[in-house]
Amino acid sequence: MKLNDIRDNEGANPSRKRVGRGIGSGKGKTAGRGVKGQKSRSGVAISGFEGGQMPIYRRLPKRGFSNAMFSKDYNIVSLGRIQQAVDAGKLDAKEAVTAEALVAAGVIRRVKDGVRVLSDGELKAKISLNVAGISASAREKLEKAGGSFTFSDVSAGDVPFVDDVILIDGIGTKVSRELKKQGVTKLTDVVKMSDADLAKACKAGGAGSSWKSQEWKVQAQEMIDGKPPRAKADQERAKKMAAGK
Repeated sequence: MKLNDIRDNEGANPSRKRVGRGIGSGKGKTAGRGVKGQKSRSGVAISGFEGGQMPIYRRLPKRGFSNAMFSKDYNIVSLGRIQQAVDAGKLDAKEAVTAEALVAAGVIRRVKDGVRVLSDGELKAKISLNVAGISASAREKLEKAGGSFTFSDVSAGDVPFVDDVILIDGIGTKVSRELKKQGVTKLTDVVKMSDADLAKACKAGGAGSSWKSQEWKVQAQEMIDGKPPRAKADQERAKKMAAGK
């Protein structure tokens, strides 16, 4: 055995197949693409095309509901990023850190639906956060550093945020706006409102005959107590399943 006798196994490194070199090569004419036209070109994707018949994604029925159009788009900011802005002098630790202050400091590009703070990184500065939300671990770090946190009242675009009022069945965006005009910002305010005031807000919001003041008040009180109707139904269903019924 000599070094010049060492070689790879037969067929381990095949040569690249050269296409388009005449019909006698076996890969001439259409170069292995089979047909002429659109499909023979590179960069062509006919995804879901079924020869002109109604494609399956249009034949299948669509059912269900998505809450995506009502979801909120928050900016996610870590404590470490806020500390970097404080160290760089872009944020004043003595002033309240709000969404607008973070935009001015270049931490976020726009306010969106508010800012939610996460616990990534270390926080040394004693700051006061006034944002839409904060994680439990981030709040623990914040308070350990001597800081404080308060919720900000941020309206999400054209849809007003009125505490949890908009979660009540029958109260939509327009009625929610009318309630906000009347100074209703908490669920307790709904419970205390008179039927006449609720009817007025409902009429101004265009809810029509769907308004039922007692149902709204009951739902608001159950949300305050942490016992919404749906949760009760789920509890009863779980008991029946456990009993084998």
